[in-house]
Amino acid sequence: MEFTKGHGTGNDFVILPDPDGALDLTPGLVAALCDRRRGIGGDGVLRVVRAAKHPEGAALADEAEWFMDYWNSDGSFAEMCGNGARVFVRYLLETGLATPADAALPVATRAGVVRARVEGDGIAVEMRRPRVYDTATAALGGLTLPGAAVDVGNPHLVCALPAGLDLTALDLTQAPQVDPTVFPAGVNVEFTAPGDPVDGTDGHVLMRVYERGSAETLSCGTGACAVAAVALRDTGRNTGVVAVDVPGGRLAVTITDNTCWLAGPAVLVASGDLTPSALT
Repeated sequence: MEFTKGHGTGNDFVILPDPDGALDLTPGLVAALCDRRRGIGGDGVLRVVRAAKHPEGAALADEAEWFMDYWNSDGSFAEMCGNGARVFVRYLLETGLATPADAALPVATRAGVVRARVEGDGIAVEMRRPRVYDTATAALGGLTLPGAAVDVGNPHLVCALPAGLDLTALDLTQAPQVDPTVFPAGVNVEFTAPGDPVDGTDGHVLMRVYERGSAETLSCGTGACAVAAVALRDTGRNTGVVAVDVPGGRLAVTITDNTCWLAGPAVLVASGDLTPSALT
């Protein structure tokens, strides 16, 4: 089985080329691939398959040639992954499965069609505008923190830390506890603190995230979009540019009246062959 390893600000993925949807990809195999000691290691798997050849992508085949079949590292599905979409597009471009164009490149996902474009050394992907729709709380290490529930095609809970609490000191080795009646399918939980002003932006936020199905990751693209939406709302703005610093680097989020652009580095670091039978 061929694979490529890539990451976007440290959010890393095992990429599996499967244009015709022939791979027998199972939750167990995904979890084994993402195992950092006995597998390749990653926060998730990106299967590269033609939309027409995937049952969940077929309805979108007229809009996009390629479907991003994204799996979390525990073998569960995810509707959307912003950094994954950027790395997916980098793979399409570097392998010649797609070519850069003036118009944005469409990619089908479980959350619908997103569009991507090359921006210098980085990749930007256009997603749905985040929708802040409710409030909820997250319990972590004796703390109960209020947060904003945000829909970015997948669910998020953005919790701002109170003054005096160090973001880097949070223990995210265990999952934050949330109300399952509010988030019946689970939720990605972002913890934030204000950052120093950054030129050319309308805000700067520091973020850590616990992703459902993957535990703490160095970055979460849709999480950064959710955080940016809350940051703009809290300053009375509906649109703007927010710099979001994650442990793996910096992402730029631009929220317009109708969409949200996530921009940052997307890097392929290795390619090779693996033996699936050795992983199970």
